[in-house]
Amino acid sequence: MIKKKLKRSFFVQPTIKVAKELLGKYLVRIEKGKKISGMITETEAYKGPEDKASHSYLGKKTTRNRAEYLEGGHVYIYLVYGMYWQLNFSTFKKDKPECVLIRALKPTEGINLMVKNRKLEGGQLKNKEKFLKKLTGGPGMLCQALKLDKSFYSYDLCSKNPILFVEDRGVKIKPSQIKRGLRIGIDYAGPYWSKKPWKFLIKDNKVVF
Repeated sequence: MIKKKLKRSFFVQPTIKVAKELLGKYLVRIEKGKKISGMITETEAYKGPEDKASHSYLGKKTTRNRAEYLEGGHVYIYLVYGMYWQLNFSTFKKDKPECVLIRALKPTEGINLMVKNRKLEGGQLKNKEKFLKKLTGGPGMLCQALKLDKSFYSYDLCSKNPILFVEDRGVKIKPSQIKRGLRIGIDYAGPYWSKKPWKFLIKDNKVVF
């Protein structure tokens, strides 16, 4: 299997393109020398100042969202409901605050570590698909499973010897395999922006909402 870490050139592409092309790529986390990874199965795109659902709508810049303004390939991670971390990757050019939210993974490596990080017991669910969904089937879950928190804020996914990066392992997701849907939890953005079909997921994949 060929493993190729994604370079900056991937992340600085248009945001919708990045959101689609991340499907089938692998998110890899190195924790204390051990590898945890999962195939990205669901994403959401946020198009910056023009997008009312974006934290940078109308060019708003705060301490919380400044990582969105970094060149594509940096981590924008934030807390929701005071409990759950949400992992985003900055996209496009510097000072063009766009990003992609990573919504779900299909676990591939370090599953026992994921179980430990999520404080679950491996045998509590007999159905494997349901168990994997319990591990990384949502943005908050996958951050817990990979032990991602504020310490990764503005982290460069393209740095040398990274502990968090995205890898291409040769999985090809065809356009016909991609399902589009509405982004989750953005009713505040109004009927126009909340109806944008900017959620992308792999069809027939069970590890998604």
